[in-house]
Amino acid sequence: MTVLRKVERYLRVTDMPETKFGRLAVRDPRLVRDLRNGREPRARMVARIEAFIAANQGDAR
Repeated sequence: MTVLRKVERYLRVTDMPETKFGRLAVRDPRLVRDLRNGREPRARMVARIEAFIAANQGDAR
């Protein structure tokens, strides 16, 4: 599963705005929009995004 699909799923389940997710996960409010437009994050950013999602799984339930 791509990082964008993971983010989209997290946003859908939590009903979190995309800009808030970007700010909290990697301090970039444009993150989700940029990913949707084809931005390819480096491995370190992918790790930060996945860590944020994993740490906040309780919010998704």
